Amino acid sequence: MKNIDLIVSNIEEAKEELEGLLKEIAADPEYDEVELRIGLEHAYHHLNFAWNIRNVEENRAGECSQEDYVKWSKYPAGEINEYE
Repeated sequence: MKNIDLIVSNIEEAKEELEGLLKEIAADPEYDEVELRIGLEHAYHHLNFAWNIRNVEENRAGECSQEDYVKWSKYPAGEINEYE
């Protein structure tokens, strides 16, 4: 694996988002689906990004074009589904 620091950073971001969601849901009995969706999308983005950059050259990951950002943010269905 390459980009360990960037992978760890994205996993930490996802973890912080999920911890925040748990606190918000526990504190607000009217927490709604829209808020949940936004929070989960943010967490998924970081998890997907961490997975998708794992073998990308460090300089390319650091540059991260808009095209790369969109590609690396997507759920890696072909790779992850094989574990179902």
